[in-house]
Amino acid sequence: MRNDPFMRTYSPRQQAMARAQAQQQPAADVRPASDASGAGVLAQYLVESEPYYRPVADEVELYEAAYSVRMPIMLKGPTGCGKTRFVEYMAWKLQKPLITVACNEDMTASDLVGRFLLDASGTRWQDGPLAVAARHGAICYLDEVVEARQDTTVVIHPLTDARRVLPLEKKGELVEAHPDFQIVISYNPGYQSLMKDLKQSTKQRFGALDFNYPEHDVEAEIVAHESGVSIDVAKNLVHIGERARNLKGHGLDEGLSTRMLIYAGSLIAKGVAPLAACRVALVRPITDDPDMRDALDSAVTTYF
Repeated sequence: MRNDPFMRTYSPRQQAMARAQAQQQPAADVRPASDASGAGVLAQYLVESEPYYRPVADEVELYEAAYSVRMPIMLKGPTGCGKTRFVEYMAWKLQKPLITVACNEDMTASDLVGRFLLDASGTRWQDGPLAVAARHGAICYLDEVVEARQDTTVVIHPLTDARRVLPLEKKGELVEAHPDFQIVISYNPGYQSLMKDLKQSTKQRFGALDFNYPEHDVEAEIVAHESGVSIDVAKNLVHIGERARNLKGHGLDEGLSTRMLIYAGSLIAKGVAPLAACRVALVRPITDDPDMRDALDSAVTTYF
């Protein structure tokens, strides 16, 4: 087998396109997107100040070990339990740039890897966030990856095994992942279904960390720190959250998240009456069912 980069692409069509491009002189109207150094490209993605994160187990140590061997990591847990904050904290702790992609059902593979753009100066290639992270050495975080189409998420497969490469089919280039590159994904297993779940071929390329809502005292500490309310008010908010979580599957699709409790605490800290703050930040967003709203309002009045 010839030892050239084109033998490492992944379809005859890719090989043909890449060879044809290599044999042609670069067109005058085709130019690179940027000649900036990797440091300049990634400067905007550095987490400059320490995000507040309260460890609840050994997740920090486990992630550090996973990063040391560049293991792809999957964060699993309910919405608003701290997955994204954890990634931000670890990027700050490891002093690595963090590129976050909010996945959605309309996202295409080109949105991740890049595309050719046409402007007044001609045609230029624009790397997508995944290509930027792989090329220059950042942590790429795909938030709620299960929301993306499966034909889109498969583009991460070559980056999540021993190859650590990203084929840019349209450009005819094979990007070797930077030694500092790591990919992290998150999703909420409670939302998975036959139509929205990760393929086994994707899941088995990742190590996984389970997240959940913290123990009562720890969650109260987090709510108090992030919202500015007293610890007693924070504990009452956590009590309400725990009551609502017991209703998951019994009228509620999802319980009150730690994020929502912080929102309610922030309103209270600004002088909003606790009952009104809880209605706005906790009860009204989570359900439109009148009976369920009455039940949650009753839980609120128990503690405020």
